[in-house]
Amino acid sequence: MGTVYSAQKTKYDQNVPSEKVKANELGGRMRVAFAEYEASSLASGDDIEMFILPDGARILHGYLAHDAMGSSTTLSVGHGAYKSSDGSDVAKDVDEFYAAAASTSAQKVDVANTLALGSGIEVDADGDGYNVTVTMGGAAGTGSIALTMFYVVD
Repeated sequence: MGTVYSAQKTKYDQNVPSEKVKANELGGRMRVAFAEYEASSLASGDDIEMFILPDGARILHGYLAHDAMGSSTTLSVGHGAYKSSDGSDVAKDVDEFYAAAASTSAQKVDVANTLALGSGIEVDADGDGYNVTVTMGGAAGTGSIALTMFYVVD
């Protein structure tokens, strides 16, 4: 049986000369972004801009907590449209971190909890940052919505 190394371990332990590993990959400090919104008949299709993550942030995971929002309602977590660091336009993606799911009963769910749902991605945004959103779907909803995301920048 052989031994293989991650891309990061290869940089600092196997390459000659060794290479620097980004702080958001090894030894960085975890940060938290938290926001809440009190919805009052928030229409289906409406986006709530929760917070902006800085360029270079590596998203680790997060939580979406909410009240029972009403019958036929759903919530998803994604991002608004933005410009990447090279100036390219990136389209809005309302379910980058959590696909629309029923919000008819109060609950707390994981977001950005798989590779397919953005766990581990590095934000590549221009100076305006990366706008994380929650989107109401299905029907108008009323109640409290809170989003917490953990990330590393340094």
